[in-house]
Formats: sequence, structure tokens, C-alpha cells
Amino acid sequence: MNYEKFFGDALDRLHDERRYRVFADLERVAGRFPHAVWHSPAGPRDVVIWCSNDYLGMGQHPKVVGAMVETATRLGTGAGGTRNIAGTHHPLVQLEAELADLHGKEAALLFTSGYVSNQTGISTLTKLIPNCLILSDALNHNSMIEGIRQSGCERVVWRHNDVAHLEELLKTAGPDRPKLIAFESLYSMDGDVAPMAKICDLAEKYGAMTYCDEVHAVGMYGPRGAGIAERDGVMHRIDILEGTLAKAYGCLGGYIAGKSKVVDAVRSYAPGFIFTTALPPAICAAATAAIKHLKTSSWERERHQDRAARVKAILSAAGLPVMPTDTHIVPVFVGDAERCKKACDILIEEHGIYLQPINYPTVAKGKERLRITPSPYHDDGLIDRLAEALVMVWEQLDLPLGAKSMAAE
Repeated sequence: MNYEKFFGDALDRLHDERRYRVFADLERVAGRFPHAVWHSPAGPRDVVIWCSNDYLGMGQHPKVVGAMVETATRLGTGAGGTRNIAGTHHPLVQLEAELADLHGKEAALLFTSGYVSNQTGISTLTKLIPNCLILSDALNHNSMIEGIRQSGCERVVWRHNDVAHLEELLKTAGPDRPKLIAFESLYSMDGDVAPMAKICDLAEKYGAMTYCDEVHAVGMYGPRGAGIAERDGVMHRIDILEGTLAKAYGCLGGYIAGKSKVVDAVRSYAPGFIFTTALPPAICAAATAAIKHLKTSSWERERHQDRAARVKAILSAAGLPVMPTDTHIVPVFVGDAERCKKACDILIEEHGIYLQPINYPTVAKGKERLRITPSPYHDDGLIDRLAEALVMVWEQLDLPLGAKSMAAE
């Protein structure tokens, strides 16, 4: 039996579909973000990163780096075990308290990643609710979909951000059946925002719990950076808020926040929490420093929104097919997997601009795009050079510009 052939055939299928992923060997330099060194096949080259999820550049902030270095020096590197076996160290306890305070909830629970917090949190919560029906937004992240699948609960999918369709499904479910509405506050591929107040209205009307993924919004929206729910004044109406420390906070880890009994139930039953090593003290201390800073500093958020607005304006003025959004996400429509990948290859090789193609299954086939994420540190010169480079690539690949391209969508 040639087992290796099975894997080779699977990889060949990805190559044939232009979906094979190639990783760039990058070396970010603290204090120079978004500049980095790309270790290319031809040797090291300077590049500018335009697709980082370190949205606010907090991964290089002196307070965050300082907290990590000081804590590692004082407490060592690893956590020493699972939460139950020596892994519940004091910086971790402090971080969970900081997260609960951030979201105005009774408790928070830390996981090793945002993916795990969704996958484990959703599956555990709903398994503990007899006959629970999960109502899932059509564009929910893979981590949420996996959590729903692993729950074994019945689920129905409601059309993206369509509260009328959601209400139809809630009515059909009936008033006596337990229900969980799962959605994101900010969808990272299209950059659109959920109608959170209307979702909360329906949840209250039909007796459903709400589970909201805020990973692309925490740190970046609201007076203290608690996310879209805080900005829109509905944070107290969401039962379970889920977030990440790996994007706006520049660190690692994911979490849920909610009422004490809900969080304690997940802590007590979730295999993905119980049987894995805790995050290290240095990571927890760095994340706490980032959260504390962004609770009081609005400069990063204001500058970030200014940069995102400028990128949209400059790219649109250049005739590039910028997909409209009201958030910091700047998608540029391509609509073809092969040319999307080729555009990114040309950008890094000829222009020193690093972007990654967004192809299927992250987005539907025919919806391929570049996903640009400006930071507070992308200055006017970098933005202008990005626009110039993209126009050259569009001409080189014979990609349609502006309205013509968007009409093809």
C-alpha cells in the first residue's frame, strides 16, 4: 500500500485548484513595523507588511515587550502544566480578571488561541444545554463552524446579517426550545458589521442566548477597546463574548467572557481547555499590558481609522476595485484564484510589498481578493507606493479596474 500517494494526490489537487498555500519567511523588526525582512530564495530583502492581524502594532509596543521580558526573566518561560496541574499562574489569573473587566462580565476564561476558544467554547456550552438549537450566521468563521459541528447539536444557518431570516428560524424553533444565536461582530473578509442590537432584540423576544465573536474588533472599537458591542452599547446584552489576544493586542491566546456559572461550566467540562498546557506567564503579562494600555489610550484606534480611510480613498481614486466597508478591513476584489496568487507574488518580488491572496475556502470561488489591513504606522508615503504598485500589477495581469471589476462580482 502506497500511503504516501494519498497525500501526494491531495496536494496535487490543491495545486491544480490554485489553492496551495506558500508561506513567506518573515522577520519582523520591533520598532520598525510594518517593515520586515523577507528571507526569500534569493536572500534577505526588505518588505512592507500590508496584511498583518497585529492591527495596532501592539506586538512592538514598549509596554507590551517590557512586560513580556520582565515576566520571563522573573518567572521563566513555560506555564509548567495544564490549568489544573500547576499551570494556573498569577499573571494568567490577572489577565482573566482584566478581560472580565474589559467586557463588563462576571468572569473570563483564557484559551491557547482564538480558534480553540470558539471550537471548544461553543461545543461545550451547547452540549450542556439539552436539545439546544444553534442558529449560525452563514459567514461565521471556521472555528465557530467546527465548534458547532463538534457539539452534535442541531443547527440552522441564517443568511448573513439577515435578521428577518433569523426571526423566521426563531419562530419555527418555538418558544420552549433552548436556542443559541452564534455570530461575529465584524466579519474579517468583507469588513461588514453585524446588526447587533437587532440580534439582541430577537434573542430577548424568542428566549435565545447570544454568542458573539469579537476577535477582529477587540482593542479597536469602543471607548476602552472592548469591541463593536461596546461601541454600539449592547455589550451587557450579549451572553457570551469571545475574543482574541493575537490581533489588536499583539500577543497570543483567546478567551470567552460571560456570567460566572457559564464560564465555570466551560472551565469544568471543556476538553480543549482541561487537557492542554496553559499559556506562559510572559504572554499573559504582555497581553495584560496591551489591554490596560488600550483601555485608556485612544491614539492607536483613531490613527488606525484614519489610515484605513486614507488607504480606501487613495486606492479608489486610482481606479482599483475596493470593496466598500465601514471598518478597518480593505478588501480589493480580484475574482480569480490564479491571478490573485500571481498578484501577490509580483507585489513581494518586484515591489517589496507583502500581501497574501484570499482564495477558496476562506472566500467563495469567484470572490478571491486581496485583504489589506493598514496599521497606525503605515504612513502616507507607504500608502501612495502601495497604490502605485497595485495599479502596475493590475495592468500587468490585465485585471479589470473599478466599477467594471465590481460588476463582475
